[in-house]
Amino acid sequence: MKSTLTRGVMLAAASTLALTLGACGSDDSDDTASDSGSASSSSSDSSMESSSPTTGGAMSEEEPFGAGCSAVPADGEGSFTGMTDDPVATAASNNPALSTLVQAVTAANLGDTLNSTEDITVLAPANPAFEAIPADALNAVLADNAQLTAILTHHVIEGRLAPDELAGTHTTLNGDQVTIGGSGESFTIDGTITETQASVICGNVQTANATVYIIDQVLAPAA
Repeated sequence: MKSTLTRGVMLAAASTLALTLGACGSDDSDDTASDSGSASSSSSDSSMESSSPTTGGAMSEEEPFGAGCSAVPADGEGSFTGMTDDPVATAASNNPALSTLVQAVTAANLGDTLNSTEDITVLAPANPAFEAIPADALNAVLADNAQLTAILTHHVIEGRLAPDELAGTHTTLNGDQVTIGGSGESFTIDGTITETQASVICGNVQTANATVYIIDQVLAPAA
């Protein structure tokens, strides 16, 4: 009789334990499935975000383009990000790729004018553009304030031009016109001091008050 009771108690305990473990296992399974579902959903959302195209190409329109962009510092005030906070003359002064242009702007006393003019497009000759001009001719230009001012303001267009607005004929701050050809990320400009066609080598660079297109030649104003 005692043995029978003992076996009954043990069987009952075993049954209770089995039910308890079964319930725990079910809860754990549900939790795991829920976690797995959440992770799957998160992964799917992340995948959709990374693979979704940018609406209207806004991102590509905001980014600088061109082989010459490699000459721009990767960080600091002279980087693309750093230049966005400063007006154009100040931003250029922090960029070593534009140091000769900054010297010319300083010599012509145009820094304040460029910094304070709202919404302009600047065709900014990189250092090699000035190096392409014979030294005696360049020194003569730098010494002639009126001529230097005409040259520099010929590189400035009213309004901030996006890449898809750049091609065409535009009025400059010098009061003459500049004609830009091309499309996409390839643009050229005739009428340079060296009589060599200029190309945009780094375009769509943003500063606080200007959109900058770095070019490989110095433009000549209309006579």
